[in-house]
Amino acid sequence: MDLKRPLSELTGIGYSYAKRLKRLSLFSLEDLIYHFPFRYDDFSNTTSTLEAQIGQSVTLQGELWSIKNIYTRSRKIITKAIFNDGSAPIELTWFNSSWLTKQIKTGDRLQISGKITKYKNKLSMIAPRWEKLDSYQPKAINHQSLHTGRLVSVYPETEGVSSKWLRTKIDKLLPLVLDKIQDPLPDHIRQEMLPLKSAIEQIHFPKNWDQSEKARDRLGFDELFYISLATQKTRMEWRKKPILDPLIISQDDLKSFINSLPYKLTSAQQRALKQILDDLRKNQPMNRLIQGEVGSGKTVVAAIIAYLVFKNNLRTLFMAPTEILAFQHFDTFSKLLSPFGIKVGIYTGSRKKVQGTESKGQKKNSATSDIIIGTHALLSEKLTTDEIGLIIIDEQQRFGVKQRTLLRSRAKIPHFLTITATPIPRTVALTLYGDLDMSIIDELPKGRQLVKTHVVPEKKRADSYKFIAGKVSNGDQVYIITPLIEASETLKTVKAAKVEFDKLKKIFPTLKLDLLHGRMKGSKKDSIIKDFRSNKTNILVSTSVVEVGMDNPNATIIIIEGAERFGLAQLHQLRGRVGRGVKQSYCLLYSSNQSSQENRRLKYLETTFDGLKLANLDLKIRGSGQIFSTAQSGRFDFKIASFANLDLLEKTKTKAEELLKANPTLDKYPLLKAKLHDIASGVMPD
Repeated sequence: MDLKRPLSELTGIGYSYAKRLKRLSLFSLEDLIYHFPFRYDDFSNTTSTLEAQIGQSVTLQGELWSIKNIYTRSRKIITKAIFNDGSAPIELTWFNSSWLTKQIKTGDRLQISGKITKYKNKLSMIAPRWEKLDSYQPKAINHQSLHTGRLVSVYPETEGVSSKWLRTKIDKLLPLVLDKIQDPLPDHIRQEMLPLKSAIEQIHFPKNWDQSEKARDRLGFDELFYISLATQKTRMEWRKKPILDPLIISQDDLKSFINSLPYKLTSAQQRALKQILDDLRKNQPMNRLIQGEVGSGKTVVAAIIAYLVFKNNLRTLFMAPTEILAFQHFDTFSKLLSPFGIKVGIYTGSRKKVQGTESKGQKKNSATSDIIIGTHALLSEKLTTDEIGLIIIDEQQRFGVKQRTLLRSRAKIPHFLTITATPIPRTVALTLYGDLDMSIIDELPKGRQLVKTHVVPEKKRADSYKFIAGKVSNGDQVYIITPLIEASETLKTVKAAKVEFDKLKKIFPTLKLDLLHGRMKGSKKDSIIKDFRSNKTNILVSTSVVEVGMDNPNATIIIIEGAERFGLAQLHQLRGRVGRGVKQSYCLLYSSNQSSQENRRLKYLETTFDGLKLANLDLKIRGSGQIFSTAQSGRFDFKIASFANLDLLEKTKTKAEELLKANPTLDKYPLLKAKLHDIASGVMPD
């Protein structure tokens, strides 16, 4: 069976389920096989009812004595059953599962798994998992059951696709494709690790905890190794590409522009600028990442470089992840560069202004602007550009690989500069961005006050609203951030932006409030942002769309609802929306999770203002999944690798270096070369 076969063509899946699986980014048979569980329920303890302890998760084998549906006064359906394993009866209860009476009958021999509880002095199980003992015939190897009596895989799910459904399908398909799976890793690297086929089988259906860990280690190694190899090979290939002439850097021009700035560059900005200038003087293209705190002045450094590129009669393309940020950069660059006769253009989905005039849907826009700032609309074939000397991408991890490749293809061999405020620990950055040279701006401009941060208990919420009203009466503005756009039945405790907005309008009836979220049209967003930045709006209720770069020096308070749902690094970036002016600013954190552990985690923000330290803390506390999902999205697809495993990060980096040193072209390893091409398509230069 072909691993690339679309899921819609597979028996038992079809179009309907294939459509649901797309929500999990599962399109092919290979995608489904590589859809790994994120945890296991341990039902491996098979015992008797009499020996089981209250609160213990166990598996029992026996006979169903009775089963019936009970209808409550509130019209809910409760399914009750009596099960006996020969040692003692136990009551089973399911809610809203009336269909069970058609699937299992009195007298059926079952294996059930669940947690032992006691209700009205009777032993019971709530919503136990079950399997028929007599009729079940497992398809995969090394296990006797799928849903009970073992370590049971729990997968990322979506509506209409449960873990039980996924286990059943993977169990049927895995034996049909295992022989098709080839291991790209060279023999000398995969020694002492689980073979790839065994790792895939054991990650889905582990014999025990030891085998699941070995499978996770092998598959995690693969992901990190391929990434290290891809980025290091990209770096090697990039350095082989010469350009016609290094840029001519006039010290007089440089001083003239820097002296025109309304502030002095920090020592960190000067250090980053020197590193970039050294790159531009070489006869090979620059490929550099500037990482810096929110408000540290990364954009100003980028503007200086764009100015120097202009002085060499070349253009700059600047791609931002959102229209909000693109317009903000357009305003900043226009103010800084227009006095030098430099034409700055904007090109987004809702606004296309090049050549100094608005363009209204012409088939071709021959862009004569010296600097064109935009979103992914810059990739449009309707925009023609030439003489591109520099490409700048803000928060490049928010773009897909293909988007970045298309942008880069607009120039023959451009200099490439990425700027990011996402704090990524150095060890992780060396893996994720091993193809880029790094500059770090770790210093804020003088005069900036630290944002006073407080984790606020629910009982003091009313006091915070009084505090807001007082600040607004003095002319200050406020952000209120919620994690979701619309209320979710699965996240009932999370305040959605629309619900919060309606509530706040009643709390502050005399104030002007606006609502901003990612699903709005660009023109609507633009209007809301303009009103907020011009102080026509007192309070802006928003999702975390403001996390990326939004700038309003008059905003002095940010309230973050559902703070437990954000990583420390992301909260730090949101906090950076305030404290951008001369007034004292405040960040108030509200959490629906009142546990002492979560409270301690959020308390770090009260005393820690270094983004990298916070990222490292979150890495230790929560692991890599939630911390670096933003940093990795669009660049590489991590399914199982953990950045918390620093030893594995270092090991894969070293192995990749050794392999490339011995065989730079990878011609000795055709399977590995092909795998790398698939993974790094668009990351490695043509």
